[in-house]
Amino acid sequence: MSLDRSQLLRGTLDAAVLAVVAQDDGYGYDVVRRLRAAGLEDVGDASVYGTLRRLYRGGALTSYVQPSDEGPHRRYYGITEYGLVTLAGARVVWAEFSARIDQLLDVHPEVSA
Repeated sequence: MSLDRSQLLRGTLDAAVLAVVAQDDGYGYDVVRRLRAAGLEDVGDASVYGTLRRLYRGGALTSYVQPSDEGPHRRYYGITEYGLVTLAGARVVWAEFSARIDQLLDVHPEVSA
């Protein structure tokens, strides 16, 4: 049995997307690119686009369209006050959760095969 990184990503994608958009507004593929540059190479385009739409519908993101010199107009996403509150909450939950997992992983010695 191996730990599937995509399962971990699925549970934390909302927070990751909010964190990226909180740094600077971005359009879909820009958000994907920034997540990958941050080390989340396994993130899928469709997952990010779906997350952006869901966070927008939930009020955590705002949306606006800007013309692009490289093709069709782009839909940009920015973070709302509600999104900032949501991100702050996600940071607290992540810190508590990761601290507990770190404790569990550090307490139990590795089992050799």
